[in-house]
Amino acid sequence: MKQARSYISALFLAVTLVSVVGCASTTKQEGTGEYIDDAVITTKVKTAIFNEPTLKSAEINVETFKNVVQLSGFVSSQAAIYKATELARGVAGVRSVKNDMRIK
Repeated sequence: MKQARSYISALFLAVTLVSVVGCASTTKQEGTGEYIDDAVITTKVKTAIFNEPTLKSAEINVETFKNVVQLSGFVSSQAAIYKATELARGVAGVRSVKNDMRIK
């Protein structure tokens, strides 16, 4: 009976360790919590851009990886690029913004 408890404890410890390591992040892959945080940041940035009447939100793509927001797509002017970048920087949790937008 005592030996069975040892095996069960060891099995439980192994499963716990594997699941914790499986959720950890690496330099090229996010952990579960980071993925959720980035999804929230992406949504907030998209909402901020959508609520700005001078920007065409359908033409601006927003992606977030480890709190770094990447903006891409097409806008009508340099002022629109600046405005979208400033809106993204203003969102809580954004560490930096990469601007890959182009003027059409």
